[in-house]
Amino acid sequence: MMTVRDPRFPSSSATAIQPDAAIKFCDTTLRDGEQAPGVAFTAAEKLAIAAALDAIGVHQIEAGIPAMGVTERDVLREILATDPQAEIVGWCRADRRDVEAAASCGLVTAHLTIPVSDLHLKSKLGRDRAWARQRVRECVADATDRGMRVSVGFEDASRADDAFVTDLASELRELGVTRLRWADTVGLLDPVSAHDRLGRLVRAVPGPWEIHAHDDFGLATANTIAAVQAGFTWVSTTVLGLGERAGNAPIEEVAMALRHLLKLPVDLDTTAFRSLARLVSRAARRPLPAGKAVVGESVFAHESGIHVHGILRHPATYEPFDPAEVGGRRRLAIGKHSGRASVRYALAKYGIDAEDSEIEPLLERVRAAATQHKRGLHSRDFQELLGRVEMPTPRVEAPQREEQV
Repeated sequence: MMTVRDPRFPSSSATAIQPDAAIKFCDTTLRDGEQAPGVAFTAAEKLAIAAALDAIGVHQIEAGIPAMGVTERDVLREILATDPQAEIVGWCRADRRDVEAAASCGLVTAHLTIPVSDLHLKSKLGRDRAWARQRVRECVADATDRGMRVSVGFEDASRADDAFVTDLASELRELGVTRLRWADTVGLLDPVSAHDRLGRLVRAVPGPWEIHAHDDFGLATANTIAAVQAGFTWVSTTVLGLGERAGNAPIEEVAMALRHLLKLPVDLDTTAFRSLARLVSRAARRPLPAGKAVVGESVFAHESGIHVHGILRHPATYEPFDPAEVGGRRRLAIGKHSGRASVRYALAKYGIDAEDSEIEPLLERVRAAATQHKRGLHSRDFQELLGRVEMPTPRVEAPQREEQV
């Protein structure tokens, strides 16, 4: 692993990242995402989402919980039958019955989870650390005896004793566990302390580590990025951050941050992110917010006069990356905050080349209409305003589609 120093973190320890290796994605939309309150995917929706995740190149799909019952296991079998490129994994508690359920589906990869914080062990299960250690070791042995590949997740690791987690991780590595997942179960981590804390863990127990961050304080993406900077090579994500409570780290945010902020290779087809987001949004019956980072309808829309002026001169002035990179497109909207450059651009669509003195009366009407309608103006709105002011004769036909201009 190549070690580089990141000046944004004042720690005396270096930041361990792999600049030449793509970070691996384990997407858990079909497991943790579906655990969001009120979300229930049909079998057809789960198959469609799994196919879409596979198509964009996700490395591992956590496709469900085999122990949930016959219906869940049947869907897992159907997903496996499509012969995806992605590795399909079943999520299991550290319980031999869960391992048996996973094996009965034909799964060859199982993720076992065990609580590691005293709060979870004592309050939820009435158990202690010794029980957790023995229980997970037994389940790992059971799964590996069946020929399964095993990863282990440390539930509530952010509130656990780091020494206990380190010792347990070392033992599990020796038992052949392929990867260890460190879960910030209720989103209590912050990226600065996470960087130092997780860096110590990677140095103490080398090998593949996965970060599973929750968004209770809106820091899931930031904490995921910090974990990668600390040396984690796998990230756990969901489409749109769908998940319990405030959700998880969104795959679209994490991927683009890794590519553009950390300059790391991301071998996913990011051009499909917007279509993937719409698919999951419909299946979850949750509207896709217009301002949702990366995939929202408005994240590449520009209305403010100074912004449009900059965009028309050079898109990078107000866009961190090309919209096409995530399957989006740039849109210059006409509304209350538009300036002369915006109106001039809109008029050009109609073949009208106007002077500033001709644009000013129209601009005032645009702002008044946008305030009245409490939205940007559609083509029809704009055409109506054009009919009320004196403008040069247009050279081309007006746009016919009912859209924002």
